[in-house]
Amino acid sequence: MRRCTLIVMLTGALAMPAQAAPSRLERVQADARVRVCIWPDYYGITYRNPKTQKLSGIDIEMATELGKDLGVDVEFVDSSFARLIDDLAADHCDIAMFAIGITPSRAEKLRFTRPHLASDIYAISSKTNRRIKDWNDIDKPGTIVVVAKGTVHEPVMKEKLSAAQLLVLDFPFAREQEVESGRADVFIADYPYSRRFLANADWARLISPPSTYHITPYAYAMLPGDDVWYARIERFVADVKRDGRLREAARRYQLEPILSP
Repeated sequence: MRRCTLIVMLTGALAMPAQAAPSRLERVQADARVRVCIWPDYYGITYRNPKTQKLSGIDIEMATELGKDLGVDVEFVDSSFARLIDDLAADHCDIAMFAIGITPSRAEKLRFTRPHLASDIYAISSKTNRRIKDWNDIDKPGTIVVVAKGTVHEPVMKEKLSAAQLLVLDFPFAREQEVESGRADVFIADYPYSRRFLANADWARLISPPSTYHITPYAYAMLPGDDVWYARIERFVADVKRDGRLREAARRYQLEPILSP
């Protein structure tokens, strides 16, 4: 009789449905903090002033607003475009908020919110460079073009360039140093980075494409799955667009021209 009872108990236990894992939203609220991955060298987006160590930018402000909406503290975690996917997969942060370009390769491993910004591609050269006068001078033999590893610009320029040499570098301010020193002719950037950089580098000049070159939508990213967490972040993005918080932050950092509808 005991044996039959034991069998019934074991069978019943095996038949019980597995308990669903708690949503990240529950974890965030239980911990009273949301961990936000940022790239601290992103002018106008998530930038850490090297002198004051103070963070500023549209997505620093939006992350702060997210914390307020959730009723939790915000913990910023340094990341980069090259480490983004690994940092999320390793649970170093709950969400990445540094204007992440939506690309097919990233979309295979990440889940994106609706876009909040969208930017074309620009080049920055030195004022003393005689090789590059306009955009059409870039893709020519002998020209050296620099991009930051892991950014949207890496695959785009690999596809677009046919004659120029492309350098892919992965350490802070590497592309800027290469151009300022004269070892490279141009580095590739987006609208927010180029505008803020030019405001602080008197040696640099902007080279714009004559027409649309490659528009990339920017959004916030998280791991796939967890519909509850995703829905809450989507609601936040919709809210800051509707109530004007996003536009007001964009105005402060001169990013209104690239706001996404």
